[in-house]
Amino acid sequence: MDSQAEWWRGAVLYQVYPRSFADSDGDGVGDLPGLLARIDHIASLGVDGIWICPVYASPQRDFGYDVADHCAIDPVFGSLAEFDTVLQAAHDRGLKVLLDLVGGHTSDRHPWFDASRRGRAAPTADWYVWADPAPDGMPPNNWLSVFGGSAWTWEPRRRQYYLHHFLPSQPTLNLQNPACLDALLDVARFWLDRGVDGFRLDAIDFLTHDPLLRSNPAVPPPGGQVPAKLFALQRHDHDMIQPASLDVLRRIRALLDRYPGRVSLGEVSSQDGAFDRIAAYTGAPDLLHMAYTLRPLRHGFDLPTLQALLEDAVRTCARGWPCWSFSNHDVVRAATRWAPRTGDGDGVEDPRFTRLLLALLLSLPGSACLYQGEELGLPEADLTEDEIRDPFGIAYWPEFKGRDGSRTPMPWAAAERFAGFTPDWSYPWLPVPPAHRALAADVQEADPDSTLNLTRALLALRRANPALRHGTAAPLDLPAPLFGFLREAAGQRVALVFNLSDRPAAVPEGIADAVETLPPYGFALLTPAAALRVREAA
Repeated sequence: MDSQAEWWRGAVLYQVYPRSFADSDGDGVGDLPGLLARIDHIASLGVDGIWICPVYASPQRDFGYDVADHCAIDPVFGSLAEFDTVLQAAHDRGLKVLLDLVGGHTSDRHPWFDASRRGRAAPTADWYVWADPAPDGMPPNNWLSVFGGSAWTWEPRRRQYYLHHFLPSQPTLNLQNPACLDALLDVARFWLDRGVDGFRLDAIDFLTHDPLLRSNPAVPPPGGQVPAKLFALQRHDHDMIQPASLDVLRRIRALLDRYPGRVSLGEVSSQDGAFDRIAAYTGAPDLLHMAYTLRPLRHGFDLPTLQALLEDAVRTCARGWPCWSFSNHDVVRAATRWAPRTGDGDGVEDPRFTRLLLALLLSLPGSACLYQGEELGLPEADLTEDEIRDPFGIAYWPEFKGRDGSRTPMPWAAAERFAGFTPDWSYPWLPVPPAHRALAADVQEADPDSTLNLTRALLALRRANPALRHGTAAPLDLPAPLFGFLREAAGQRVALVFNLSDRPAAVPEGIADAVETLPPYGFALLTPAAALRVREAA
């Protein structure tokens, strides 16, 4: 098939975290009717589709990533009929819809686990990872949970330990059991039959494990200091990133191929070799369509980092298909994580740099995910200890403040009590920061020079120019602090130049004539901005 005919190549997906998108009923939690009411905002951006984070039935201990019923909608979000309405509304607007498929674990409230933990004779007895204790009663090996402590919890009714890579309430599925994998594929089939356009696959590096349950080798603490997160003190040779995961992905892809146009997006961990794994997971027609990694989100933003990022992009595109994500529900928002501060010391992120990040995200080769609020330039929310709800943050405060700073409610209307996220007589599940109110969608809608309208312009450029959507990439030889690359496809070339400093910088002769600014969105040549011009290749 012609790669340009595959809709997902070069596509931009808008990530919706439903709890924080829009609340329709005043319980303080976003829901499906709220998403429906705001879906025109998403469509107006010019994205290709929506990735919806979990709305399945769940005890909400990890806010939906602990699934208790994969084929039911949690009442806090609405009903299955309301999901169908959202899906139809998205399709009516030309938007694809991807659901989060959480296949590596379930909630401990899931009926599969409830039966499995009660004894070894149940039909689902071996659908989870169970192990006998060591002779001294300790866990069977030294594996650690990402969220801290041992990755094993004792189950007295079964007289065994069960594995959990995250919270103890998220037992790991044994996808190397054929019946368990078949059940997961039945879940995927249920949603595909309802019309969803594919899945974002959660935490694919954790889908399988070493069947011999060998302990991981130790890693010396960085700088000799024991970190708050002990997960870094092991080389994760046996608890994750196993060859058997490819077999799981092949089964998922085979199912998707029975539904024309349906796609898969995998989440790759930030462990070493992340881009090589993206290439491995997406480099064959019987594996994933695309994948992204959180690894670039863990580093600073400087010229060497960007040069390495571009190298990774070019190398990965030659072997597979990357998808880029600068912000999401699990990390500090890019506007805060990377951007320099304004010179007056008020702690406000520089909007020029925020716009540079958007321009970079939407011009890298591959596909991209735009996280809700990124189009508004939202910074990370600075929450107090008593305001956070994330169990990860509660356990690690203050060394790690959790993920709630990127999960605060979307600001829709600056003048309303809670910025239009929830009715004025209610209270949102997380606070709305004052800095976000000033960046509300209605304020930016009325400003032609806003970050919101810049996002629309950048997405329109991407749609209109094959070089930006499907093209190859090659670095430009530029002096610091400039960074740039060429995109080329279908006889078209696009030159992109980014100034990473807050001062003017001269574009070398021979490159300057290939660059022009993008007015009226606050860009000026040789200031913190991105500039490009489309021209026909010689």
